[in-house]
Amino acid sequence: MGKEPYGDKEHHSASSLPVNRREFLKKIGVLGGGILVYFQVGDPAAWAQRRREEDFNAFLRIGTDGNVTCLTGKIEMGQGVVTSLPQMLAEELDVAYDSVDIIMGDTDLCPWDMGTFGSMTTRFFGPALLDAAREARGVLMELAADYLKVPVDRLQTKDGVVFEKAQTKRRVTYGQLTKGKIIERRLKQKPPSKRPSEYKVMGKPQLRRDAEEKVTGKAQYAGDIHLPGMLYANILRPPAHGSRLKGVDTTDAEKMTGVRVIRDGNFIAVLHEHPDEAEKALSKIKAQFLVPKTGIDDKNIFDHLMKKTPHPSIASSGGDLKTGEERATTIIEETYLNSYVSHAPIETRTAVAKVEGNKATVWASTQGPFRVQSQVARGLNIPSENVRVITPFVGGGFGGKTSAPQAVEAARLSKLTGRPVQVAWSRKEEFFYDSFRPAAIVKIKSGLNDAGDIVLWDYHVYYAGQRGADQIYEIPHHREAVYGGWGGRHGASPGHPFAVGPWRAPAANTNTYARDLHLNIMAAKAGIDPLEFRLRHLRDKRMIGVLKAASKKFGWKPSKTPSGQGYGIACGIDAGTYVAFMAEVDVDKGKGTVEVKRVVCAQDMGFVVNPEGAKIQMEGCMTMGLGYALTEEIHFKDGEIFDTNFNTYDIPLFSWLPKIETVIVDNPDLSPQGGGEPAISGMGGVLATAIYDATGAKLFQLPMTPTRVKEAMKHAQVL
Repeated sequence: MGKEPYGDKEHHSASSLPVNRREFLKKIGVLGGGILVYFQVGDPAAWAQRRREEDFNAFLRIGTDGNVTCLTGKIEMGQGVVTSLPQMLAEELDVAYDSVDIIMGDTDLCPWDMGTFGSMTTRFFGPALLDAAREARGVLMELAADYLKVPVDRLQTKDGVVFEKAQTKRRVTYGQLTKGKIIERRLKQKPPSKRPSEYKVMGKPQLRRDAEEKVTGKAQYAGDIHLPGMLYANILRPPAHGSRLKGVDTTDAEKMTGVRVIRDGNFIAVLHEHPDEAEKALSKIKAQFLVPKTGIDDKNIFDHLMKKTPHPSIASSGGDLKTGEERATTIIEETYLNSYVSHAPIETRTAVAKVEGNKATVWASTQGPFRVQSQVARGLNIPSENVRVITPFVGGGFGGKTSAPQAVEAARLSKLTGRPVQVAWSRKEEFFYDSFRPAAIVKIKSGLNDAGDIVLWDYHVYYAGQRGADQIYEIPHHREAVYGGWGGRHGASPGHPFAVGPWRAPAANTNTYARDLHLNIMAAKAGIDPLEFRLRHLRDKRMIGVLKAASKKFGWKPSKTPSGQGYGIACGIDAGTYVAFMAEVDVDKGKGTVEVKRVVCAQDMGFVVNPEGAKIQMEGCMTMGLGYALTEEIHFKDGEIFDTNFNTYDIPLFSWLPKIETVIVDNPDLSPQGGGEPAISGMGGVLATAIYDATGAKLFQLPMTPTRVKEAMKHAQVL
């Protein structure tokens, strides 16, 4: 691994984005002249179904002026890859970072991509991009060898120029070599990849290239797209999930000047050239719905879910549970809960669609433009290649915008009206139709021997998913069972009264919270400092490394918990990244409110492409994590959602923010790992353990609201 800056070969081949080469040539033509480079990579199982005629990918264009365009089906929604991907391309292509532009999420110009989620852009797309850049550089050197009449081994590249090593004035630019033509060529042997010690662009901090656009308001989102003749649509929605339309009267809306009423089955919309007039028209529609009485609400949902438990899969196991229980002198059993949580993006789902004949162009707020392309094509009953999806900046997704039903709605209405249409969901619609982070249950039965060692760990997680459930400690007798989840290979669980889906670091938040609070309860029983308790059960050097890095930065003072200090600890693995947290809190014992005073997070994420971007992501994760840990919760009954705006659904405010400190553990010999989610995964756990240390209160449900904190303190040991 040390010889290869991106680890083993698996990392190089894990990002195949299959595309039909002939189709891509047709698409790329609209970019103008340049050199188009193809390379062949592996075909991972996750994308095998997308294989077409050839496993070739095209990721870059070099123009006649020497400027480079990076092409990616990934999108930018705040994670910073609009900056880091050009860094990667510039590094292996040997061009200046400022000469690289990027086109993201355009289905007519970019290679097919499964979507932007799971902290996979840098991990999986990045190696493929580096391979493309490396082969492009090799092709350019071959072309330069012909141009300069010298062997390739006498040439060198730098800043978009190929020159003879012995006579540096004998040179030719990349732009001169392309001559505005598309050149298709493969190398028999690719140039070797650079070592981290040779990097000049990667590994260097870069400010986000979209920062100025976003702080000045110049950044374009789907809602900023305005087309001539465009209509704004408002759509009739049900009052609760599971409702059925009984009757509707649109007479008053139809009388309004300039209003168009569209009814296609139970799909009813009003449209106008001005959005406020469309909203007024919707309010004049009289509709009757049959609302079901399920009896399910946010209080009894956990009992309801446990009655519908799916069959488990085993995440990891070792030893024998019965033997572990026999060897334990202390048994601890607890149940942990987390409520439904909304994605609550600041930008609601929005799309603009323009349908002309059997072709459609859609500008959509989405994490998966190619998925939306297929959805729109099905909705209009036209071929997918006739649908172009363009993805502007996305104002937050967090896993919730992996689909874009608003895009299908806009396309249907554009086809029915013959005009461009914008559908922008209201805040109420965004909350109502969100695919929430699922309510989940974790049951843990664990055992200690007389020496304070963990000898038993019987772990059951229901409905959250596997991510973060696998055992990371050295425990002789353990099993981690997963019952259902938000989706993925465990399958969506049928017991939920509305849609659920991935939410930033899905499952890892739930599993880390339950595991770390339980570990601190065990440490208290054993009379051992919580950090020491974890370290004595660890063999993984990366996990030990982040825990020690966090403790050094935090200034951890060993003591038995609960100590009254309000110090918390959590750690885990997510998206290939090892992460450790420490926090300090102050609890108002009268009000039950929690003030988070300080949070430290240490990450080992392998080689870091943009250290500044990684730090920003860590800070953003910890800020967002305050919400699911302390306040964010969906209240509902009989399918009706009661939290439909930020007046009742509390997301973190700047006034909440503690002192946030980040530590990036240097590990350049490991390929880049995920950075967009790991630092949120431990916020529930680190704050739960901090509250426990401050008060002795065991918070067995997220979020840890003042009411729950006060209730837990009633049962806590008086310090």
